[in-house]
Amino acid sequence: MIVVTGGAGFIGSNILAALEERGNRSLVVCDRLRSNDKWRNIGKRELIDVVHPDRLFDYLDGKAVEIEAIIHMGAISATTEFDADKVFENNFRLTMDLWRWCTLHRVRFIYASSAATYGDGAQGFNDDREPGHLAKLRPMNPYGWSKHLFDRAAVRRIIDGDPMPPQWVGLKFFNVYGPNEYHKGGQQSVVAHVYPKAKAGETAPLFQSHHPDYEDGGQMRDFIWVGDCVDVILWLLDNPQVSGIYNVGTGTARPFKDLASAVYRALGKEPDLRYIPTPESIRDKYQYFTEADMGRLRAAGYDKPFTSLEDGVTAYVRDYLDADDPYR
Repeated sequence: MIVVTGGAGFIGSNILAALEERGNRSLVVCDRLRSNDKWRNIGKRELIDVVHPDRLFDYLDGKAVEIEAIIHMGAISATTEFDADKVFENNFRLTMDLWRWCTLHRVRFIYASSAATYGDGAQGFNDDREPGHLAKLRPMNPYGWSKHLFDRAAVRRIIDGDPMPPQWVGLKFFNVYGPNEYHKGGQQSVVAHVYPKAKAGETAPLFQSHHPDYEDGGQMRDFIWVGDCVDVILWLLDNPQVSGIYNVGTGTARPFKDLASAVYRALGKEPDLRYIPTPESIRDKYQYFTEADMGRLRAAGYDKPFTSLEDGVTAYVRDYLDADDPYR
């Protein structure tokens, strides 16, 4: 049995789809479905159960001998959430409780960290887990801080020789895009925001640059297709000897204007972009450049190539956003 927390969310639901496709029929989701269409992300899956987070540990205790791995994707993932108490309880304390449970019951534990741990990137994007390196990182929002705090806590426990899960992996996801992100509203990827404008033949807005080193639309991110993130997780499940903290990006930064233009071209149209001021509320916390250093994951043995931006956007647009059924 594999338990996926946040399993009805974006990355979590794609993980479930991939596990089912390769024959796993013992899948459990832990998530809050609420009253929107989030349930559709798992509407095609064959599941053993859907567990509310308030019942999670009672459920785990009752199924401990059956559980092989917990894939912990559940979190408050909005970088615009500034209630630090709320973020800490959901992102740090819950993750620590799951770490302890997996340690006690000898269950493998894979959890979502984030590229937001790198802050403005002044210290680079190297996923070195050495405590001195981690101590230099300065996340710019409560979300990034909560993920970074747990990374540091996990590493400290390893260094101190404390008990740990039989496999533990933290994944620093960069800018992920793909199907089943529709419930995220304003936190959806730029691809999802640009698509309806491009489909309607309208102009799509992007943020202006407020940094002298970057032109409008030239702000750069390491955009990664969700299928590549899932492939990394499947590889980790197949390689239980691999533990640690790893970046999950392509290793190549691309401008936002390239991403938006790829949406238009996937629809057979010429790009039509305009630039609007970045909201002042996030302007001083805005990352202008991210690019994953993928050396450590490659050194650990992961050798599958990553999907190019153009191929990933085309697949997302043609197979999902522009299809009758956009859900995976």
